[in-house]
Amino acid sequence: MTRVVVLIPTPLRPYAGGRSRIQVEVAKDPASLYDALEALWDAAPGVRDRVLTEQGEVRQHVNVFVGTESCRWTGGLGTPIADGAEIAIFPAISGG
Repeated sequence: MTRVVVLIPTPLRPYAGGRSRIQVEVAKDPASLYDALEALWDAAPGVRDRVLTEQGEVRQHVNVFVGTESCRWTGGLGTPIADGAEIAIFPAISGG
């Protein structure tokens, strides 16, 4: 069993019952980022469509980090997740 904490950004908290952190348990070992997010969707289903596209990919304007590394550079949704890992979801911010 792999336990991870997912940090929920302020714009997504209404879809996560107002929570800023959600601890999830992943039954698969080894676990991937996708497995951890599937556990998150069980706990907060409204978050899913705001993080993933209809094709099941991380939305372009959303960044997902495992620890300090962006999943875009570590294997995407296949990124391995260790027990006790912290996953952070960040909406992209732009400005001028």
